[in-house]
Amino acid sequence: MTRSALLAKRFREVHLNGDWVAATNLKAQLSGVTWQQANTPVGSLNTIAALAFHINYYIAGLVMVFEGGNLDIHDKDSFNAPPVKSQKDWELLLQKLWSDAEKFAGYVQQMTAEQLDAIFVDERYGTYQRNIDAMIEHVYYHLGQIVLLRKLVAQTAAL
Repeated sequence: MTRSALLAKRFREVHLNGDWVAATNLKAQLSGVTWQQANTPVGSLNTIAALAFHINYYIAGLVMVFEGGNLDIHDKDSFNAPPVKSQKDWELLLQKLWSDAEKFAGYVQQMTAEQLDAIFVDERYGTYQRNIDAMIEHVYYHLGQIVLLRKLVAQTAAL
């Protein structure tokens, strides 16, 4: 398996369909979550909806670069999610998340070793591979938060 195919597989595992490292994936954890649950605050923690938006914000930003655009994402904007006011809003957010994830993985899978080793936008960001690895790690990080938030939201609803 090529390096790019392996990276795409790892990304799909955490995002869409795997269970090797965390015994689950993002899509499985967000499946069945209602818009109300996604918006339920737990103390000062981010909501599930805010985390879903945040994860996709970075994925979509890298997809723009893969498609020849500029890197136009900023940490200060990464939680500026539009409000999720209905199940339809929530489903649209999830559809974008899955669509952008598949686009991301598709682009990664097609990269050559030279592309993976090339500088990503600016030398300070490292290589394409470094940024792809960071996206995989970023999803795992927030996946753990979402797993815990789901449990806390269910516990709150049971009270």
